[in-house]
Amino acid sequence: MIRSFTTLARTLNLSHAVTELGSTRQTVRRHIALLEKAKGVALFRVEDRQYYLTEAGQRALPEAEDILARGNSWLNRDVGHVDGLQHVSKVLPDGWCFHQQQRPIAEIWRCERPLFRETVKAWAIAQGELEHEAFQHVRPYFMVFRDSPNGWLSVEVGDDSAYVSWFGWNSARSSIGRDVGKMPGGDDFARLLSAPFEEVKYTRGVRLDHVCTLLPRVHDGPMVPLSYQRLMLGGTFPDGTFALLSVVERCYDLDIDGVTEEQVRLMPKDMLTPDRPSALKYERS
Repeated sequence: MIRSFTTLARTLNLSHAVTELGSTRQTVRRHIALLEKAKGVALFRVEDRQYYLTEAGQRALPEAEDILARGNSWLNRDVGHVDGLQHVSKVLPDGWCFHQQQRPIAEIWRCERPLFRETVKAWAIAQGELEHEAFQHVRPYFMVFRDSPNGWLSVEVGDDSAYVSWFGWNSARSSIGRDVGKMPGGDDFARLLSAPFEEVKYTRGVRLDHVCTLLPRVHDGPMVPLSYQRLMLGGTFPDGTFALLSVVERCYDLDIDGVTEEQVRLMPKDMLTPDRPSALKYERS
């Protein structure tokens, strides 16, 4: 039923939906009718045989797509939970991999990443306001994203951010205004990777992830092992709209279920994030 709903919602054409699903018109109509009965609302309206999403259908669609993606990913063993926190793991036949483990936010007070502690302290003082003076000494390490109908857009890349030191200044500056793009793994996996962004958007809170993957350093270049911790925080732009703030530290101190220390240490040593004593203001006080 959910697959029929999401396919018809995307195509808004019954014949196209039937063809894509390999189903029949009667089956798709029955699925929609059963779903509407279960939810107690009309998801579509039909005018001159043209389908349109109702307001309730528009509200239901993102969650339906998430449910479908999570179901597919769960069946493929790409996603699960460890101690109640999200765990994502994908390995493709060509050797590409992506492993992500959400970590308890309390770990930042004990870990070797003082920039994370500094950022959270600044965030609390600034109450998430991006332009607040409390943020300015750590802002060069940020990437800032804005949600849009086309996905999450990069709107600011700090000169001292991990993005710049990995891809280079020219590539970083060229990324402004672009969406975050998709890694290998398909649409369902891409939706999994956007889940942390969505979580921080709706909670306006803080999230910590450990990630071990492969990523090129130049366009169409060879894949390079990459290990990092990522701190994401909910903030606000001056107009009051949501800003997602991200700070990344490349390091070896990762704890990801199913990933060995040997895998983590495949990242070249010269790619480790250096100490940043000039970024510490509240940490030293």
